Amino acid sequence: MIAHGGEATDSASAAAVRRALDGREYSADPAAPPTAPTRRWRLSERALRLSSVALTAAALALITGRAWLLALAAGPAVLLALGAPGSTRPTRLGAQAAVPVRRCFEGEPITARVELAFDGLAGWIDPGLAPGPGVELTGVEVSGPSVTFSFAARRWGRWTLGTADIDLHDLGGLARRTVRVELGEVDVYPLPAESGLSPVPARLPQRLGEHTARHPGEGFEFAGVHPYAWGERQRRIHWPSTTRRGAIQITSFAAERATDAVVLLDAFGDLRDPGTGRSTLDDSVRAAAGIARAYLRSHDRVGIVSVGGRLRWLQPGTSGGHLYRIIETVLEVRRDLGYHTPVIDHVPAPALPHGALVYAITPLADDRILDLLRDLAERGNPMVVVEIPTGEPRAEPEDEAAGYALRLWRLDRQALHFSLVERGIPVVSWDGTGELDLALAPLLRSPVRGRQR
Repeated sequence: MIAHGGEATDSASAAAVRRALDGREYSADPAAPPTAPTRRWRLSERALRLSSVALTAAALALITGRAWLLALAAGPAVLLALGAPGSTRPTRLGAQAAVPVRRCFEGEPITARVELAFDGLAGWIDPGLAPGPGVELTGVEVSGPSVTFSFAARRWGRWTLGTADIDLHDLGGLARRTVRVELGEVDVYPLPAESGLSPVPARLPQRLGEHTARHPGEGFEFAGVHPYAWGERQRRIHWPSTTRRGAIQITSFAAERATDAVVLLDAFGDLRDPGTGRSTLDDSVRAAAGIARAYLRSHDRVGIVSVGGRLRWLQPGTSGGHLYRIIETVLEVRRDLGYHTPVIDHVPAPALPHGALVYAITPLADDRILDLLRDLAERGNPMVVVEIPTGEPRAEPEDEAAGYALRLWRLDRQALHFSLVERGIPVVSWDGTGELDLALAPLLRSPVRGRQR
């Protein structure tokens, strides 16, 4: 993975305005780690409760002069005195965490196992954990000196499993000691959208593949017949045409070529549909993964370019493992979201081979992505815009001004689509539900062409 680009921080006032509009609080500094637990033994909650009862009863006896209240303090005091002696408590305490699988897809389970090692005798183990926002703690199981945490991967991204604080209690339950274990990070891959279609550009590179080209060559799809020429194979004689025309006719086949596809991911922002609550960034990443998987299955070369807080790109490649390299390239996109506004006006030449088919996956909500689309159109690469709808603004039926504003908003979107189509860029829409093939099907009617010169 190669990353380019720069960062520029906004002023404090602009950041405050954006925080107020967004309704969330952001901090430029990383979150402070939790305070490290002490390595010494300390009173447990049980000991604190018994001490509170004994002291309260003794104080009431002294204040009221009623000796029978001392009997209420005697019970907790005896329990505290008969607690486990310090000689039986463990003196050495350590822990080691193991996460068998640190890469998974959304919805899959994750398991982390912590093994405790200590000498002496212990009463019971009380674990505690606060996982990261992308994973959910679904269960905790304590079996002897082992603690097993079960998680469920909810959202794609690179998330931390959290820091586990495990309390070890002595036999009497009056003292405890805490050991801290870092569970590390996991990579949660997005579920690729269901897609099997791979539209091709009008001009295919001279590389063998599985797409039917428009010119004859070594392939399997019938393209026509032509008169026999010296040196052609006799096994390709088309006997029905030869018999009908009285001269030897040879079968022609269409050439089969591979193509280059580059996915342009718009990560300038993450918008949510007010009606459905869907995230444009989540749907964009799933669409990008689905398109990449479809072309890789056809043995094409696929690359990716993500534009947002930083410019990240991966050169086109093939093979099954390349899909995971593409996904890992965009896992950091969620961390790049911020208030800096880098200047991104072009895509590096190595990331965009000549003649490669470009899929721009974007909600078309930022002017910077429009400038980037114009630059790509000037290069002459065939391009398709996959729009991720953001949902229409809400307007009250009785508010006439809001109705006019909504109508103007719709006209502006139509004008934007028209300007892209006029530049030779087809626009398809996918709302994140259903199969992506239904959105890409119109592109199969004819090859995708680049800029008309």
